[in-house]
Amino acid sequence: MQETASTCPYCGVGCGVIIESEGAQITGVRGDPAHPANFGRLCTKGATLHRTASRSVTLQTRLLQPLHRARRGDTPQALSWDAALDLAAQRFADTIGRQGPDAVGFYVSGQLLTEDYYVFNKLARGLIGTNNIDSNSRLCMSSAVAGYKATLGADAPPACYDDLRHAQCLFIVGSNTAWAHPVLFRRIEDARAANPGLKLIVADPRRTDTAAMADLFLPLQPGSDVMLFNGMLHLMLWEGWIDAAFIAAHTTGFAALKALVRDCTPERVAQVCGIAQDDLVRAAQWFATGASGDPQRRGATLSLYCQGLNQSRSGTAKNATLINLHLACAQIGRPGAGPFSLTGQPNAMGGREVGALANLLGAHRDLANPQHRAEVAALWGLPSVPAQPGRSAVEMFQAAADGEIKALWIACTNPAQSMPDQATVRRALQRAEFVLLQEAFATSATAQYADLLLPASTWGEKTGTVTNSERRISRVRAAVPAPGQARHDWAIAVQFAHRLEALLRPGQRSLFPYDTADADLGAQSVWNEHRESTRGRDLDISGLSWALLESAGPQQWPYPAGATTGKARLYEDAVFATADGRARFAAHPWQPTAEQRDAHYPWSLNTGRLRDQWHGMTRTATLGRLFGHAAEPCVQMHPQDMARQRLRDGDLVQLSSRRGAIVLPVQADATLGLAQVFIAMHWGSEFLSGRAPGGEPLAGVNALCTAALCPTSKQPELKHAAVQLVRAELPWTLLAMAWLPADGAQTVRASLSALLAEFPFASCVPFGPLGAHAPPEAAEPERSGVLLRAAAHAAPPDALIERIEALLGLAGADTLRYADSRRGQRRAARLLRQGDASTLEGIVLAGDTRAEGWLRTLLQEELPVQTPGQLLLAPGAQPPVALPARGKPVCICLNVTDAAIGQALAHSHGSEAERLAQLQASLRCGTQCGSCLPEIRRMLRATGPLAQAAP
Repeated sequence: MQETASTCPYCGVGCGVIIESEGAQITGVRGDPAHPANFGRLCTKGATLHRTASRSVTLQTRLLQPLHRARRGDTPQALSWDAALDLAAQRFADTIGRQGPDAVGFYVSGQLLTEDYYVFNKLARGLIGTNNIDSNSRLCMSSAVAGYKATLGADAPPACYDDLRHAQCLFIVGSNTAWAHPVLFRRIEDARAANPGLKLIVADPRRTDTAAMADLFLPLQPGSDVMLFNGMLHLMLWEGWIDAAFIAAHTTGFAALKALVRDCTPERVAQVCGIAQDDLVRAAQWFATGASGDPQRRGATLSLYCQGLNQSRSGTAKNATLINLHLACAQIGRPGAGPFSLTGQPNAMGGREVGALANLLGAHRDLANPQHRAEVAALWGLPSVPAQPGRSAVEMFQAAADGEIKALWIACTNPAQSMPDQATVRRALQRAEFVLLQEAFATSATAQYADLLLPASTWGEKTGTVTNSERRISRVRAAVPAPGQARHDWAIAVQFAHRLEALLRPGQRSLFPYDTADADLGAQSVWNEHRESTRGRDLDISGLSWALLESAGPQQWPYPAGATTGKARLYEDAVFATADGRARFAAHPWQPTAEQRDAHYPWSLNTGRLRDQWHGMTRTATLGRLFGHAAEPCVQMHPQDMARQRLRDGDLVQLSSRRGAIVLPVQADATLGLAQVFIAMHWGSEFLSGRAPGGEPLAGVNALCTAALCPTSKQPELKHAAVQLVRAELPWTLLAMAWLPADGAQTVRASLSALLAEFPFASCVPFGPLGAHAPPEAAEPERSGVLLRAAAHAAPPDALIERIEALLGLAGADTLRYADSRRGQRRAARLLRQGDASTLEGIVLAGDTRAEGWLRTLLQEELPVQTPGQLLLAPGAQPPVALPARGKPVCICLNVTDAAIGQALAHSHGSEAERLAQLQASLRCGTQCGSCLPEIRRMLRATGPLAQAAP
């Protein structure tokens, strides 16, 4: 067995991993105890990476060779790499020749490595001469960039993970850290255990698992963050909690801000934000004084924030007004203090460093600055780089929908799932003359629109660098060769660029002198060029070599020439990255959300992450285990709202915004505020679809979301939309689920997903066993299942149900059947007989799905069938034999359910810590990755008075 140190490809925490491999196959993964981001810890997603890279998953889901569609809608056909790159170069050259360089656009990804980013940036700006290159980081981090630049002068998070140990007050706003950044949340738990006096404030519209841990929870109305921050500053001024000396010596602009917040009285803030005035006062005091209560003994306050601030038309204002609080109280530049934006993607920071946003240039240079453009041109050996601002992500797809951008190159991202206003995005993909998708997976929604698909390498196969949220650069290393004909992203761009150079600037020196035959040498040469571009900049890494990264491990920037280590904290000298060295206060008045609730759209839709899924689930959806905690798409709303609407759990509702509609089952959730609904952002048309009354396919949750932009950051307001909600009257229902061979489950799911638009509502997801199973790091294979749910106004043609039965393996003679065409009902069940025992392997319930509860339990828990097979076809919800309900999985690693935890807690005693220890000793839940610990602790607190020890 070979072991390779690398980095996790999920969130921006940047965890180190040790990849175990044998030959060309990844066989295991574990946390790297030497990596300073995680010290060996991994979340459920990271701990199961090897399972998503198994041979069976790879052969079914990966793009393994270049493919070309001669016409839209055709089945793509294989072609050679040379032919594919020649075709791409010719199509781009033709478009540039006819329409100019701004008729093409590049949309890249925060999952790319820094080297990939750098080459794409050079390709667009240096060779083609367009600034139409943007990253999907625009959707998650551009407001954080703009907020840092507007106040501190540079896009540089000033804090680090170690600050959690030093903070006396943590302010988490707009982030469900427990779910979105689980390993970082483990460090928060550690900090609270080491310092019981640490105060945690959480501001969020939902009482999330993060909020459940808070000493003070502020249940904000959506979009009211700026009012909250301005109101806190109003109180800090009134009570004398600010640091006037720091303000005078190190900042500018405070007078204008002071005048602005004069009207943000506690009464007004409480009304706008929907919080109690006493809680507002307590939050302001704790924040200003670091929970000491005394500005003369000011403790340290660290704020953590993410998409709740960023994904807003006021995103820059939200970020900047939060930073105002840190500046007003000198809560920056010292251990445990500072504004710390949490990055959503593994290398969004690296993309920001090389300028892969339409308004940026490499090394944190500004496109609008002539000197900065000249510096980049000189580095690349060009007379100039283009000055015309490029189009940001939303603007780029709007331009393509309007016919202005003719050719789109999309790399390692899935805009047909992740972008807001999906109707416009899909019109753009249809209208563009040439769409090239460079991607590792063939299963994304965007792949259906591509004229040319180029196979790329992915985690476990790539080599290069990434930068995490705390400015720490880590090496990514290949453990195995890429499968099929997949190539590295930067190498594909270089090989394309060589062909395009021959067409656009024949005979001239190549701008891309990188070795694509030796991946390590090529990546290193790209990185060295990027390193040189940072010399003298705020992120200077001229003193950091590739060899040092290899020998000493991950390093933080800045790391200038002559330094012996990177810098953990910035602005310790209170000199900021502005022309005069002073930080700038930003005076932003509160503005409401882009869409307000009204009589037609009376509900606020909030979107967010699930604990065990990531982004569009292209990778995580290959593993049924990761659907244990949230098994299917749903819309959640407060039980009181459901009662008023006369809705019950599982009822189908139609949600409509001004842009589109989707149909979903509803689920009660008391963590939500009234008049609010929540849908996880992961559910795209690959998993949730249907057919609108006009016949067009439904496009997942982002069909509802608005493309309204923050005017400064150009980040869309993906977090909030105004929607209407009505019961969906779809009386005919379908449930189909079956265990499938591991080497066919992904293919079957893709085939079933293609049928979703045949129904007004349909969803299709994987599932895994509900019985006990091995920890996620184990190598043993797991069973794979697929679940299809659908509803319609009336029974569809029998041929459609027969197609579903055939795909799920229920078309053979070993399948029991019942059919009543008059009532539109069909039932089918397949048993697997092994000796004297039988287990249920697959079911289809059509027209009458009341038996789902017990049949699904029988199947998914792999229980022996102790009743005659014919009784499996009986209608109704009552099982022929009693079946115990296991409950919903809480601990995915060891498959421990809420029912099992509740039963164990009923016999526990002592303090909360003692009861947790007893629980873990008996069930082991929370002893693996720890992602379930916030939910377990919430259950501990909710069980009422502590049980007494037995006499």
